[in-house]
Amino acid sequence: MQRKGGRNGRKGGRDAGAADQADQADQADQGEQIDQGEQADQADQADQGEQIDQGEQVDQGEQVEQVLDELYLTPPPAFVAHREERAAASRTAGRKEDARRIHAARRPTLAAWAANLLARSRPEETRRFLALGQALREAHRTLDADGLKELSAQRRRIVAALSRHAAQLADEAGHRLSQAAQREVESTLRAVLADSDAAGQWAGARLEVSLTPPSAFPSGTAAAPPARPGPEPAPRPKSSRAASGTRAKDELAERRRRRREERERAEQEAERARQRLRAARAEQADAETSLHAADDRLAGAQAALDAAEERLRAAHEDLDRAARDRREAEERDRAAAHAVTEAEREARASARRVDRSGGPVR
Repeated sequence: MQRKGGRNGRKGGRDAGAADQADQADQADQGEQIDQGEQADQADQADQGEQIDQGEQVDQGEQVEQVLDELYLTPPPAFVAHREERAAASRTAGRKEDARRIHAARRPTLAAWAANLLARSRPEETRRFLALGQALREAHRTLDADGLKELSAQRRRIVAALSRHAAQLADEAGHRLSQAAQREVESTLRAVLADSDAAGQWAGARLEVSLTPPSAFPSGTAAAPPARPGPEPAPRPKSSRAASGTRAKDELAERRRRRREERERAEQEAERARQRLRAARAEQADAETSLHAADDRLAGAQAALDAAEERLRAAHEDLDRAARDRREAEERDRAAAHAVTEAEREARASARRVDRSGGPVR
């Protein structure tokens, strides 16, 4: 019976050990599953963090674009101050690249600002005007004479209407356009119709100067396509007088053509020179405004420096007075210590004299 009980005991011990091992294996599996779950959670958090960072970068990119859009709708007299304020805010927020882009923005001329204002304030009319320009360019490319004639009539009417809208918007913003500025707005609108690059610039509403239309823009009628060649008629003999007259007419026509081309080139060069002059004046005005702002900051810094130097002089004077007071106190302290020493010596001498005299008299 005892042997049987021992076998049963050993068997029970083996079963208990196996159960413990199974429990440990289950715990290990659970721990591994927990670790895997934690790793998955950490990976999800990292992905979410990366998505947040990307979202912040996109938001910052959109923010600087919004700032630039806002700047080019700001009236030119207030442009530089507003630009420096927004650039300083970006630098304070640690967005150095945004601050650089904002500070690089150039102040637009009054006419360019009015054109920007028109593009932003009248989006539906802007869309239709851009579509008209695309249709005009296509008609010119395909030599569609009827289409050009109809679209050119719309062009003149719409350019005049939009230039009046731009002048009205500028006036409502407190800046009346001169006749020269209105002509620059019309020049910009004609350039938008004639050139796709100019259309893209105006649609962005960030013009700094007015645009100039190309000289080769269609005038409203297209040249007829060349006729098919037919049999050439037999040449008639011409008299010397008729031939001389024909040559004179040809020479006159050639001289007129050359003068017309020279005049067109001169006008284009003059327009480019005027545009460069406007840009240079705008840059000069921008530089002068920046200079005035720098002068104001310099004057403020100089005043602060003068006040600091005055406080420093006062502090030096206080230091000198404190040093003199300390020296005087040290002298009084030494004199008092000397007096105490003399008094102690006299007291000891008096005490010895009393001791020698044998005590007080009775």
